Amino acid sequence: TLEGNSLTGRIPPEIGNMTSLQNLNLANNHLTSDIPSSLGQLSNLQYLVLGNNNLSGAIPHSLSEIRNLIELDLSSNNLSGDIPESLFQVHKYNFTGNLFNCSKLQHTCVSISSSNSDSSKRSKIGILAGSIGGVVVLILVAGLVFLLCQGRHRGYKREVFVDVSGEDDRKIAFGQLKRFSWRELQLATDSFSEKNVLGQGGFGKVYKGVLGDNIKVAVKRLTDYHSPGGEAAFLREVEMISVAVHRNLLRLIGFCVAPSERLLVYPYMQNLSVAHRLRELKPGEKVLDWPTRKHVALGAARGLEYLHEHCNPKIIHRDVKAANVLLDEDFEAVVGDFGLAKLVDARKTHVTTQVRGTMGHIAPEYLSTGRSSERTDVFGYGITLLELVTGQRAIDFSRLEEEDDVLLLDH
Repeated sequence: TLEGNSLTGRIPPEIGNMTSLQNLNLANNHLTSDIPSSLGQLSNLQYLVLGNNNLSGAIPHSLSEIRNLIELDLSSNNLSGDIPESLFQVHKYNFTGNLFNCSKLQHTCVSISSSNSDSSKRSKIGILAGSIGGVVVLILVAGLVFLLCQGRHRGYKREVFVDVSGEDDRKIAFGQLKRFSWRELQLATDSFSEKNVLGQGGFGKVYKGVLGDNIKVAVKRLTDYHSPGGEAAFLREVEMISVAVHRNLLRLIGFCVAPSERLLVYPYMQNLSVAHRLRELKPGEKVLDWPTRKHVALGAARGLEYLHEHCNPKIIHRDVKAANVLLDEDFEAVVGDFGLAKLVDARKTHVTTQVRGTMGHIAPEYLSTGRSSERTDVFGYGITLLELVTGQRAIDFSRLEEEDDVLLLDH
């Protein structure tokens, strides 16, 4: 999956040659142009998720030839024309948010989760259960509002801290993580204004925020925790960051759990990321000179070495790239974004059910076998070194058509 990586340009037709591919997730990017008809050659494909991009044109009829397709998500694009009839037979589909006129179709533009063979009795029971559930939720919400109002009337605001257990409390003092309220983070980020967006990763956006005591923070808002891996990623990151304490690793300040939200709070990095300093400099900002680049490379290496050699169980990052190497006020490298990381017990298999990472930074053996290890991170670190030297992205869809477009040339 390459979801939420700010990819641009068109989808390369060459992907159609990857006939063993089973899962293609390019959602939440900035991809344009039409959907390549060559995707119809992916006979083993089971999940095709292209939602929330800027794709246009008609849905290629070749997609009807993918017989093993379980999920098809083309929502929130600019697609038009007719929807091939056979695609409505896919178990889970979503064509909403396009230019199709769903009201004139014989089918709905989104699949119905419940089976069509359900009896009317089951439907009535479901409606009744839903109504009862709604009443219960309403009562709980009313009680919560009452308690909040009572707390405000007392004029007392209590900070809640949560102790974090560790593998070995005798060796490392983990401290405490603050449990923030949703309202605190909403105020800190100006209601999660787009002007405060610092970046976007695989599981959500990161916002700049200012707490009530004037402390700047970075708030990571997980927008898809309901999807597979989303909530697990939140819990995993809370656990991992709390046990990984090192000057070259991003420290977790606290978190927020709301009925429909999961958020993580980190210190704000004054100099943003290596990717920003290499390619997105603003007037007056310092360019990374060679001594600083060397210092950054060594700092990132120390952070990864700590994850691999000094954490028990060891931690595999799985998405090492310039955008995930942050820079503090002294230009010290701080490895961040553990949303894609995985706790790996040395006694267990390294096989993962879903390959995650950023195109151009994924090790070939990880892509082909699904096995992640320290070597996976070393490969990503090597690509990051190339970015530090050249200042270029590892891969850029907008330049793929240029024959001379290479990162380094071997003579």
